[in-house]
Amino acid sequence: MTKPKASGPRPFQPPIDFELCQRDDETGPLGQQISRCFPGELQMHARYEIPFPWSDEQFSNNEERRNRQHLDQSILNWSTDVEDPGMNGGYINPPPIKRQFRDPHADWWDKQERRNYGEPIHEDNDILGMFSPEEYTHTKPGKGLFQIGCFVAAVLGLCAVVGSVYPDKQSAPREFEGGLERELGGPNAVRARAPGDE
Repeated sequence: MTKPKASGPRPFQPPIDFELCQRDDETGPLGQQISRCFPGELQMHARYEIPFPWSDEQFSNNEERRNRQHLDQSILNWSTDVEDPGMNGGYINPPPIKRQFRDPHADWWDKQERRNYGEPIHEDNDILGMFSPEEYTHTKPGKGLFQIGCFVAAVLGLCAVVGSVYPDKQSAPREFEGGLERELGGPNAVRARAPGDE
């Protein structure tokens, strides 16, 4: 009586030619062994022993396994920084243009965000969307600096004019004999400064 086959997924087998590895395991440094034993896209991850998220059923033969250059995004893309300079899994970003510059009167699916249904978004959408700070385009930097300089010059000029015509404060307060008590209305009146007052 034969033993029934166990049901379930097949055991994981990475797409590596182990025979080639065994033939070359004593020739050359470790880097050459990895480059011969692993497909091009897996070389950067082979030395870290990261488990590969696909099975050998996706490849019909060893030649297709070696020549395969790109993987679907659904199973992850193990590409190097040369093949994937953005290091974002091969995601193609649209141009980084802020949504505030789009036509507000166009027939957008999302009129508030000025975006159509299913439209790909930039990976920096949090700083390009309508809820991000608006980009100031009222004037150019050179004109803005000129206006600030005019304001500073006007304030300094006003200070110079006021300083030239404003009377200086006396170095010592003026004193009157008896505080002009009689002249200002008698004992109950507010008198002027008399000698000896502090």
